[in-house]
Amino acid sequence: MDNTGFPDAQQTWNQRFDRAEYLFGTAPNAYLASHRNLFVPGRKVLCVADGEGRNSVWLAGRGLQVDAFDLSDVGIAKARELARLKGVHVNFQQADCDARTWQPGAYDYVVAMFVQFANPAMRARLFENIVTTLKPEGHLVLQGYTPRQLDYKTGGPPFAEHLYTEELLAASFKALDIVELRAYDAVIEEGEGHRGMSALIGMVGKKPPL
Repeated sequence: MDNTGFPDAQQTWNQRFDRAEYLFGTAPNAYLASHRNLFVPGRKVLCVADGEGRNSVWLAGRGLQVDAFDLSDVGIAKARELARLKGVHVNFQQADCDARTWQPGAYDYVVAMFVQFANPAMRARLFENIVTTLKPEGHLVLQGYTPRQLDYKTGGPPFAEHLYTEELLAASFKALDIVELRAYDAVIEEGEGHRGMSALIGMVGKKPPL
């Protein structure tokens, strides 16, 4: 993986996840949960770089068919245990963003929460694959940090080139109809990994019909 600042991303995340507690907690991301009414039970969703499974497990609990992948085998093991404890099924896969097979038109939803390990080149490939794998009229729900997060230092990578702006996301997802795109500050409490006042950006995009 060509992750600027992360020469061995798998080892980095395995070390971060190798603890009894869940690094980012077990509750779903607040931005994702705020869009709960968007998700229709029975439909298919992909969770990108899902880590320890808090978002995929929550979506499965809401009746969706969930595929999720992450590079970290330690994270995947914890995600499987969380799914077991919650009594839900998620199809977990250990893979990185470039190595996995992106099936065109496969998903009604793609969820990408704080996927900010990727440098600009990898990010461009990832975003293109996300658009490709969405079905017509499928939705992307995405959240990340903006460059102002470098001042807050309450989570996220310490590399400006990995962070998002409204202009970057609008240009990257020009193939989608932008339902919502906003940058804002808020206090988040997501385990030890994300805690405190944060510079956030959220986006919902919809793929046009054929």
